[in-house]
Amino acid sequence: MDLELTEAQREARDVARRFAREKLDRVGIEVDRTHQFPRAAIEELGKLGMLGIFIPQEYGGSGLDNVAYALVIEELSVECASTGVIVSAHSSLGSWPILGAGSEAQRLRYLPKMASGEWLGCFALTEPQAGSDAAGQKTRAVRDGDFYVVNGTKNFITNGPEAAICILFANTAPDQGHHGISAFIVETSSPGFNVVRTEDKMGIHAAHSAQLSFSDLRVPAENLLGSEGEGFKIAMKTLDGGRIGIAAQAVGIARAALEASLKYAHERKTFGNPLASYQAIQWKLADMAVEVDAARLLTLQAASLKDRGEPCTKQSAMAKLFAAETAMKAATEAVQIHGGYGYTKQFKVERFFRDAKITEIYEGTSEIQRLVISGHVLRNR
Repeated sequence: MDLELTEAQREARDVARRFAREKLDRVGIEVDRTHQFPRAAIEELGKLGMLGIFIPQEYGGSGLDNVAYALVIEELSVECASTGVIVSAHSSLGSWPILGAGSEAQRLRYLPKMASGEWLGCFALTEPQAGSDAAGQKTRAVRDGDFYVVNGTKNFITNGPEAAICILFANTAPDQGHHGISAFIVETSSPGFNVVRTEDKMGIHAAHSAQLSFSDLRVPAENLLGSEGEGFKIAMKTLDGGRIGIAAQAVGIARAALEASLKYAHERKTFGNPLASYQAIQWKLADMAVEVDAARLLTLQAASLKDRGEPCTKQSAMAKLFAAETAMKAATEAVQIHGGYGYTKQFKVERFFRDAKITEIYEGTSEIQRLVISGHVLRNR
């Protein structure tokens, strides 16, 4: 396996790193306080080509790959995890289904505006009674001539309030289980598409998560993704890439916790000595450094497999599981290293702690990742 990045991948990483350090440092602090969507930052990322990083150039994208995408999400998330997941949800959950399962007409209509950032995307799969049980969809889509009429509710939809495009999953044949689920491209300006509420969350405050409802929403039949009954398959393939994005976000949060801890350990003195001189602190930092690097390698391995068109379900689940738990552990240790100051908003580590937790929950909880991984391991023993 070649562990060397290409020149294009390094350049994408470096552009994202410069942008994050120069623009997102203060933005991350401010939007965490105000809960405001970082619109100016997202618009600038669109101009830099970061919202269409793996979209081919013929559809207005940067024409790079999933490795570059993972590197970009990590860099953004070091300074602002909200921005990281906004870009991740837009790219891997909103844009990729159109790229991977859409018709040429659908790609030409939607992807250029999504790559530029003119239109933001979201992914509506989770329901009040269908989170981890993605096959238990209650949202219903009934064919009516040249349209499907959709009624139902979706929960915890990242980018829901800001999105112009929604990848929506609904049941077109309720008697066929997961084979009856279909996927649609929905323009959120359509009558019947409603944002019911925006959740008040523990962390990632600027990445708005909404409950959506659909009341006699009429979706043109030409906006069906793939064929009827292929929605569950499209959702699972999409989540393979989505988990790579969340793994990269988690790596960024963990790295931020490590970097903040290293800085504090050198500056803070106790009993006349810097914290970094004590073995107890040194070992915490060593463990954090090992786990951050391991999480990144797992993430890039999954991204590389996806780029080569090889199955990556197990690897993306492994990356997401390990990176999320690494982020939570690193953030916890960072607060501990900072002591009482770590529990205040004077230092960023309390934000890292709050932001890290969600990575163990969305796009499949850690428990679901273990089910996915164990299923592959047991089948291939």
